[in-house]
Amino acid sequence: MIPLRDENPSGSVPVVTRGLIAINCAAFLYELTLGRELRTFVFEWGVVPLRLTLALRFGEEPLPAPALTLLTSMFLHGGWLHLIGNMWYLWIFGDNVEDRLGRIRYLFFYLAAGVTAGVIHSVANSSSRVPTVGASGAIAAVLGAYAVEFPRARVITLIPFFPFVQVVALPAMIVLGLWFVFQFFSGALSLAWAGAGGGGGIAWWAHIGGFLFGAILMKALARRR
Repeated sequence: MIPLRDENPSGSVPVVTRGLIAINCAAFLYELTLGRELRTFVFEWGVVPLRLTLALRFGEEPLPAPALTLLTSMFLHGGWLHLIGNMWYLWIFGDNVEDRLGRIRYLFFYLAAGVTAGVIHSVANSSSRVPTVGASGAIAAVLGAYAVEFPRARVITLIPFFPFVQVVALPAMIVLGLWFVFQFFSGALSLAWAGAGGGGGIAWWAHIGGFLFGAILMKALARRR
């Protein structure tokens, strides 16, 4: 299922969401200028779980450098599809979460979610030397917050059943709930695959952890309101 838009107008201009999209796009354009240096750049500024493991458990590397990558990796992407997919979800769902939280709280929510997702991914893949980049963990938190706060909001969704394509309006809880279920089972399979000596390029547990972080925090903030 591919969400196209939601029927849930925001009560304010999503300045932070638009700013985050602009920063991510600018960072990706910078990546395109690096040429052969891009690989080194990604290893330096992406999250490498083993670096965090060595810094935290064994003190073999100063902690500030690998810890900083939990933040910097959120603004890097591995390709056009990676960038467009992430920014599309942020564009559709971010404005309403920003409107509900307020701009300052939303910004801290987004950054904290990205860092938390990076930590969860690193714990689940503590021996991995593969750098991870992308805003997926933070955006997953936005999806979790949206699902909790606007479960009945209608999301216009493209459902491709080859060779037929259908566009339907579904409640956000169904669209985002199915998204989470897919992430969870993919994450479970990734752990089994890793145990068998395989590996993967998608940070499933960052998505899972980010979604749960966003849902729980939004629920707590809703009770305070």
